[in-house]
Parts: sequence; structure tokens; C-alpha cells
Amino acid sequence: MTSPDALVRVATAAGVTTLTLDSPHNRNALSTSLMTQLLAGLAAAVADDAVRVVVLDHTGPVFCSGADLKETAAAYASGTMPAGILGDVLAAVWECPKPVVARVAGPARAGGLGLIAAADLAVCAEEATFAFTEVRIGVIPAVISATVLPRLHPRAAAELYLTGDTFDGRRAAEVGLVTAAVPAADLDAAVARFCDSLVRGAPGALAGAKQLLRRPVAADLRAEIAELAAVSTGYFLSAEGREGVLAFREKRDASWVPAR
Repeated sequence: MTSPDALVRVATAAGVTTLTLDSPHNRNALSTSLMTQLLAGLAAAVADDAVRVVVLDHTGPVFCSGADLKETAAAYASGTMPAGILGDVLAAVWECPKPVVARVAGPARAGGLGLIAAADLAVCAEEATFAFTEVRIGVIPAVISATVLPRLHPRAAAELYLTGDTFDGRRAAEVGLVTAAVPAADLDAAVARFCDSLVRGAPGALAGAKQLLRRPVAADLRAEIAELAAVSTGYFLSAEGREGVLAFREKRDASWVPAR
């Protein structure tokens, strides 16, 4: 059960665990405490076989303002910045074997953009705003580039990284930062539609599909095809593969689809 003073709220229903950033007093800034709790929530979701999808949500008008600058200023004395744990969070979201969906109802900056990019799918309100403002305070978006740059179109990345200009949800969808931008009133329904689709996938197959999406471009196409053919055969012969084919033939839901 989530404690009353938690910075990340956890709720699970119908195979979907929602991790809600709940630190509105500092615009859901990525403090060490919040990131530690987020890592714990992700780990628990991964370990729970009943959880099929993870949703990243937020309270308050801001999705995430990035690093906790108060904590960062205090860290100057020690000379140690909290970038390491941010890297751990981004890696945990990116590598999560279960689909991760970001629900973005409001602005995101800096590390918040890295979190959105790390998710497999991201849906934002058209009115939400985004900006890579790092150069305007004398730094660069280094750590978040690990997840952001694979999403952004190269020309857009150059423009947005170098200018620091603010852009809206529609532009975020155009350049690849988010999957879809919808009117704010439609945001919950859009997230629910994605979750409903995702829970219909077999857990092992979803994890395998995520691995495919992370594969680098092959230098030897024929060798790549041969390797992928062996992977495909393994999935067809697996318990999930056999059940999925049988369920399709019998015109019923597969055993892994959560009951409604």
C-alpha cells in the first residue's frame, strides 16, 4: 500500500500498474527520493506476473520539470551531481520487459523529456509544452540523450537542442517525442485504448518484441534474417505461441488476456 507521504503513487487494476509522480509542490521534479521510489515501483511491477502494462502518470499541472534544482544546488558543495540515478531510472524504463506508456497532461522539461522518451508509447495533451532548455542555463541534455535521440528526427533534434525553444504537443508528435497528441479531454481515453490493446499481447511476446525494437541496424542482412528466423521459430514453438495460435483458431481470448 502506498504511504500517505509517498512521492510516487502506485495503483494496479486489470493488469495495468500506474505509477503516478506525486510531488506537485516542485512540479514533480526528479529528486533523489522520487527517483528511488520510481525505481522501486518499476521493479515491483516487473516482478508481478499479474502486471502487464506500466503507465507513468502525474498529479498537478506539470508532468515533470526535470532535475530538482534545489537538490542540484546543494550538490555543488560535494561536486557530485545526481545524474547517475537519473540514468538508472531512464535505463529501467527503457529496459522494462513490459510495455510502458507515458500519460502527459502538462509541461515536461529536461529529465522529464528523457522519461517520456524512455517509455514505449507516450500520449500527451495537445496543450502540453516541451523544451530542451539546457543550453540556456549553460549545460547540455547529456544523460537524457540516450533515450531522446533515438526518438527524435535528426533535424528536429538539432533545432530543439540548440535553440531551447518551447514546442507544443502536436509538434512533439510530429518529431517523434510522443506517439500521439490529443485534446486534453480525450487523454485518458487514448491511454486506456493503448492499454486495452497492450494487455492482449502475450507477456513473453511483448518482451521479445521490445527486444526487436532495440536491435541495431544489421551490417549483414542475410545473417540477421537467419538469426531472426530462429528466434521466430522459438516463439511459435513456445507455450505462449501454441496457446495464441489455438486461441485464434478457436476464436477466443488467449489465456493471458486479463478478465474484465
